[in-house]
Amino acid sequence: MKKSLGAKTILHPAPALVVGSYDGEGRANVMTAAWGGIVSSKPACVGVSLRPSRHSYDAILGRKAFTVNIAPTKYMREADYFGLVSGKDADKFEVAGLTAVRAEQVDAPAVEEFPVTLECRLRETLEIGVHVQLIGEIVDVKVDEECLGEDGRISMAAVDPCIFSPVEGRYFSLGPEIGKAFSIGKELR
Repeated sequence: MKKSLGAKTILHPAPALVVGSYDGEGRANVMTAAWGGIVSSKPACVGVSLRPSRHSYDAILGRKAFTVNIAPTKYMREADYFGLVSGKDADKFEVAGLTAVRAEQVDAPAVEEFPVTLECRLRETLEIGVHVQLIGEIVDVKVDEECLGEDGRISMAAVDPCIFSPVEGRYFSLGPEIGKAFSIGKELR
């Protein structure tokens, strides 16, 4: 029997997305956001939901651009830190010992050490309760070559993304592959 927990923000797993932007003074900043994901395939768009009080919020609106960086598990500590401290108060890149690099297609920084970066142009905003969803059109995806398989696709095992459990307040890594998508279900046809 299932027990009702009421209305809660439970959708497991949640990505540990690191969102990059330049603030009004041109300083590179990042923040970790769990509320995010793909919102459209054509055009390719990703949404991240931020509170308007966050330093990154005004920065993204001002530059109309941001990056979404996938944090690998080996940088879990740094990704967690990025969500704990405001860019108003600290140079997060300097403290974490990571490198800000200018995105090629949009006016936003990326995290050089993170294997996957989505370069996004702000397309729309949508107020939803205490958050505003920032919808970015993905204009380019940068991937470390060692994270690409022989077929040219991203290998999630090689990326080793950090996964967040909002309910437990814990990070996890991917487990082993359990089946091939768009294939294993054909057995039931």
